[in-house]
Amino acid sequence: MMNSKMFRTVLAVSTILMATGSLASAQTSAAQGVKTLVLVHGAWSNSSSWSRVIPLLEASGLNVVAVQLPLTSLVDDVAAVKRALALEDGPVLLVAHSYGGAVITEAGTDPKVAGLLYIAAVTPDRGESAFGLITSVATPVGAELRPDSMGFLKLTPTGIAEDFAQGLSASEIRVLTATQAPTNVAAMKGEITTPAWKSKPSFYVIAGHDRTISPELEATMAKKINATTITIPSPHVVMLAEPAKLAAFITDAAAKAGRN
Repeated sequence: MMNSKMFRTVLAVSTILMATGSLASAQTSAAQGVKTLVLVHGAWSNSSSWSRVIPLLEASGLNVVAVQLPLTSLVDDVAAVKRALALEDGPVLLVAHSYGGAVITEAGTDPKVAGLLYIAAVTPDRGESAFGLITSVATPVGAELRPDSMGFLKLTPTGIAEDFAQGLSASEIRVLTATQAPTNVAAMKGEITTPAWKSKPSFYVIAGHDRTISPELEATMAKKINATTITIPSPHVVMLAEPAKLAAFITDAAAKAGRN
């Protein structure tokens, strides 16, 4: 039969073991970080623009969802991201390219979102729009935009080859030209109501050779939102030009976002 002294000893050891186990579990959970990524493409693109990055991210053990935006209005595009978030358990790292930065800035207030990662993307404040930010610093791509009668914009083949995806192979540029998604001016001019970057940890990739959004503007926006930032020497489409470097940064950001 166990005496009182022995009972107290066993109880103390059990308490220590339980506390140690709980600490180890918490440390393991923190080390694991965010395991789900929701990728949001930009203007004149579609979800296939992530095709080179997705296999690298999944090889790191991450669950990846690439949203297809309608590019009809900011409201419609935010709704598409929120539908994707509703299907995930969380926490989630939202990753966006270009105009997609405005979309995650608005959608990122969702409680499942642990952080925001911007890739050559806009980071509008309350009342600002992607259009206002992008056009605040002139870039060569502006002369290559063509509107249609319904208010949608497309890039000319020259714009894609020289300003959007310069440096990619000729066959890749032909595919981007053929598959580009027309983007409504209303989407670009949609204004932000509550910027998620004010309450969530943020990360930023500056595209050093960008001719669609000024790299200097990208650096300014990254600083404004206090983002953990790197520069990759790349054209605007970083995910196609430098997928390995980008995937490494995203993977690291997912781990860090999970510890906040």
